[in-house]
Parts: sequence; structure tokens; C-alpha cells
Amino acid sequence: MENFNEMVNQPFPVLVDFYAEWCGPCRMMKPVLEEVKKMMGDSIRIIKIDVDKHESLANSFQIQSVPTLMIFKNGKMLWRQSGVMRTSQLTQLLQQYEKP
Repeated sequence: MENFNEMVNQPFPVLVDFYAEWCGPCRMMKPVLEEVKKMMGDSIRIIKIDVDKHESLANSFQIQSVPTLMIFKNGKMLWRQSGVMRTSQLTQLLQQYEKP
């Protein structure tokens, strides 16, 4: 995995999904994220971070429940929420951060 700070330091929205393989709600988010990516294409980037494989990164963001979603732009966290979201909610949220 490339450096996390480099991945989120983009001029477009970067959605980070902190998840775990054993997490039922995380599995529910997979098709939502796929649909969001299909709808928004290259205007966003989605990064999935397994909290069990990247424990120190999860700890640095104080991830206490999964899924936890974050939106970064230009290296700054603009939004954060834990729990499952619908495709329409997530798309609408990301579109707010598309504009310069």
C-alpha cells in the first residue's frame, strides 16, 4: 500500500472505508461503494483499509467501530461517519466535495 498521506492528498474527494473482513455491515457497504464508484467514476477515489491488517493506521484515526467512512480532499479530512450508508446518501455527500 502506498503512503496513506499521499493517497488522500488529492485535488478530488477520496473516500476511505475502514472495514474488517468479519464485519457484517462492512460487507453490506461493498455493493454501495461499487455503485458509488460506477456513478462517479474518476471524479473520486475509494480506498478500503482493513483495520486488522493496518492496526496502527486505524488507531491513529481512533477507529472504534466499522465501517467508518471518511472523506479527504487535499490531505484534509472533511467528513467522518461510522455505519452503513445508502448509495444515494454517499453520492450526494461526495458531490458536495467535488467542487473546488
